[in-house]
Amino acid sequence: MAYVPGVALLAALVVGCSAGADGNANGADSKAGSPTVTPAPPGKYLTLPAPCRAVPRSTLKDLLPGAAELPGDQQDKVFRGSAAVTYDTDRKVGCSWKSDAPSATRSLSVDFERVVSYDPAVSDDDRADTVYAKKEKAAGLSSSATPGPPDENDKKGEGSGTAEDPADADADTDADATGSAEPLPSESSGGSTDGTPGSSSSPEEALPSRILDNLGDAAFLQDLPKQAGSPAQHHTVSVVFRTSNVVVTVRYAEQPALITQVPDGRELQEKAQALARKLAETLSE
Repeated sequence: MAYVPGVALLAALVVGCSAGADGNANGADSKAGSPTVTPAPPGKYLTLPAPCRAVPRSTLKDLLPGAAELPGDQQDKVFRGSAAVTYDTDRKVGCSWKSDAPSATRSLSVDFERVVSYDPAVSDDDRADTVYAKKEKAAGLSSSATPGPPDENDKKGEGSGTAEDPADADADTDADATGSAEPLPSESSGGSTDGTPGSSSSPEEALPSRILDNLGDAAFLQDLPKQAGSPAQHHTVSVVFRTSNVVVTVRYAEQPALITQVPDGRELQEKAQALARKLAETLSE
């Protein structure tokens, strides 16, 4: 039998153990070369503004004619607004105002929705773009923006803390307001060109719903004049825009006291857009 010195035997055992350890580190259990999933970045906004203080009092006086002439306590009540009831004020808030003047009733509402993605591979901004795209589609408009990935909240039954998906709720509201699933004419298409009698003077052609430029990351305006057959001359304008992971909706409406009076849709559009731009600037500060 060959004689192995004690020192040589000890050295052999140490080498063998080292080889075994390296084998485990770089063998079948190694994850070398496996792709690493980087979580999508969070949205810019972590909170929402107080909705009933989001519109300055001076702006409310302009948007709600007649309110400034009311007695002090009634005036304060109008300008204070009514907060929307939501289940999670970190995710969705809103406020509405209404004034009754002898000539007409004006109403205003603003809604803020902070979108959060529960999919680590989908950013909050992309999820917010999906929410915005649903609203744009419900308005009968289209843009070059590509809808984002499916909502994980819809799959899980989880969400913003509201009773239903906000995009679906607003889509239903807009669809009901139009009274039709047919798309409204957009600015890019040049409005109505059906050539039907009276179409040249229709409110839809004069004041078309359209995609808006230079407002947030994406925006559109939906003009909803009175429904056919309705005696009420009710006219509503909605401006919806997205900035990062927040989607904002402004609704401004007028109903004259007399059915013979027709609301000035152009004025409603201009004032709704001006307010939307102010809100976008406030969010960016």
